[in-house]
Amino acid sequence: MPGSRNSTAIMFYYVYILESLKNKELYVGYTGDLNKRIKEHNRGLVFSTKPYLPWLIIFYEAYRSEKDARRREAYLKTSQGSRLLKRMLKEYFYNKE
Repeated sequence: MPGSRNSTAIMFYYVYILESLKNKELYVGYTGDLNKRIKEHNRGLVFSTKPYLPWLIIFYEAYRSEKDARRREAYLKTSQGSRLLKRMLKEYFYNKE
C-alpha cells in the first residue's frame, strides 16, 4: 500500500515531447516528475521554452533507468531521432493539417 512502511516507490524517468501552441515548435526533454516539469514549462520557468508558451504534451515514454531516458532524449534531439518521432506520430501531425 502506498505510504506504508514496507512500500517502495517505483521511480520512472520520462522522455517527453511538447508542442508549442504558439508556433508549433517541438521540444524534447526528460524528467523524473512529468507533471511538475510540464507545469514549469507552462509557467515560463524554463528559459529555452518561455518564448513559445503555452505548451501541450503530445508524447511521452517512461523508463526505469535515468541513463536510458537520457540516451533516448539525446537520440530524439538528433535529425534521425526527429525523423523517427515524426513517423511515430504521423497520424497526430497529419490530422492537424
